[in-house]
Amino acid sequence: MLAAVLAVTLAVAAAPAASNPPAQTIADERLATLGAMQAELSRSMERLRIEGYDAPYFIAYQVSDVTRHQIGARFGALFEDDARRDRNLFVDLRVGSYELDSSAPEEGPFLVVGEGPSWYAPKEAPLEGDTTALRNALWLATDEKLKEALSSYFKKRSRQVYRQDEPDRPSSFTREAPSRHVDAPLPFPLDRDRWKSLAREATARFRAHPAIFDASLKISAEKQVRWFASSEGSALVTERTLYGVHLQAVTRAPDGQLLEDGRDFYARTEGALPSATEVLEAVDAVAAELEALRKAPAIDPYTGPAILEPEAAGVLFHEAVGHRLEGERVDDDKEGQTFKGQVGQQILPAFLSIVDDPTLPSVAGTALNGSYAFDDQGVAAQRTVLVKDGRLATYLLSRKPVRPFERSNGHGRSQGGRSPTARMANLVVESRRAVSRDELKHLLMKEARRQGKPYGLVIRDVTGGDTNTMSYGYQAFKGTPRLVYRVDARTGKEELVRGVELVGTPLTSVNKVMATSRDVKVFNGYCGAESGYVPVSTVAPAALVGEIELQRVARANERSPILPAPWSEAPSAAPPRAPGVAP
Repeated sequence: MLAAVLAVTLAVAAAPAASNPPAQTIADERLATLGAMQAELSRSMERLRIEGYDAPYFIAYQVSDVTRHQIGARFGALFEDDARRDRNLFVDLRVGSYELDSSAPEEGPFLVVGEGPSWYAPKEAPLEGDTTALRNALWLATDEKLKEALSSYFKKRSRQVYRQDEPDRPSSFTREAPSRHVDAPLPFPLDRDRWKSLAREATARFRAHPAIFDASLKISAEKQVRWFASSEGSALVTERTLYGVHLQAVTRAPDGQLLEDGRDFYARTEGALPSATEVLEAVDAVAAELEALRKAPAIDPYTGPAILEPEAAGVLFHEAVGHRLEGERVDDDKEGQTFKGQVGQQILPAFLSIVDDPTLPSVAGTALNGSYAFDDQGVAAQRTVLVKDGRLATYLLSRKPVRPFERSNGHGRSQGGRSPTARMANLVVESRRAVSRDELKHLLMKEARRQGKPYGLVIRDVTGGDTNTMSYGYQAFKGTPRLVYRVDARTGKEELVRGVELVGTPLTSVNKVMATSRDVKVFNGYCGAESGYVPVSTVAPAALVGEIELQRVARANERSPILPAPWSEAPSAAPPRAPGVAP
């Protein structure tokens, strides 16, 4: 296995090796790390067992090396200048068989109070290329996982004493072909001085807007190197870089409502980030929007037609549909299981299709956050058609089978040392009923008049959203719009309004989509769920929804800062000096 990996690595690194020896050195060190993981993996599979108990049938090791840079400024000065590097490990060990093993849903050791370990193995890996230290860390974590797995397995088996076996129960773990691949080392530059200077300049620019009492600009850069090895023969070394520029500003309306606005830019390389001019233009745009929002009227709760611009439509489909197609949710009795047993059934309007494609690197020149070649279970990423012409085709699948599907489609994802579950990557909404932006607005006005509404709404942007998918709660989702415009149903005049948030039940909302725009846009960000925060993207057109519900946001009725900002007032006499303090 290692020989095969070496062959891949040499093929990748052969070209730059002669001109760039450090890259070859890095490649050699990474191979040594992979070799140490494989050696400890072989030793554990061959010899790790407790007499009278099952031996592991599967073990996988993952080591993740993450370097992060953060630069942040407020009020024209640096508030954050940080760089750190972490290396963590994760062990997936299973006893039993592919058909029934120690994994979820009854995951975790079955212990009586007072029993169990008094010490837990660290989950950090050595930052240096010390293979002996790495094997030692893996040895301790693997030993701990075996004991946990055996306890969980006996708990699961004990339930069969009281329950009849379910004939349609899916297997515990899919069988997958091993993956072998090694990425070439990626460059990871960051011109810290340039970004510090820009962060100071950009945030100082808000001094021209005294009502905006806080504003920040943050620059982030992250590089992740991941090693993966499994007892099935997978051996991977993958790399990912992700850069971001994050602008955020805050003010209050005269009635006390907190108003937030901002911009987020993501890129795979530093060179693809926005220029200084583009960042400063974004600052001016955000300041102008917040000033306008302060003067905008607050509207009452609303039910009626609305156009969700691409970013807002992307959040709707992500929250209302995407999360409910994640395989573990479909098969978990504690979940609402919105789409369980619905394969082949109509779940969306017939002109809509939804694809999740982690192999898609970019759309219209915009890099997608959710792109990857192999998921966190070592399975190759796959373009997956989830909904075709409104009919459910499949689910997002990790290596946890969901009937009627017995194979992963490469969507097992996680953050750091968490267990991977099925998650979205690049969710793409496709439409066969697409019109121009002008026609979409015309249809909005027409629908508002048909419903007897004096106006429709255009939701231009959404800060993010959340959804409840659990069976014990209401099946609902919520989004927080940044910019909402009221469109007169007869004249088409647009007026900026504020004070509402997007709510609804998932199936009702998405099935009220009447038409979409021809153009699409990308919404990049991070999604948080049980397996942690993972980078994701949504590609969507603007969508006309026949009925959307907006509720009033909670009114804080808080005062703005009582005194004006110090820098907004003319310089005054120097303050009195404390006793004993020299000038």
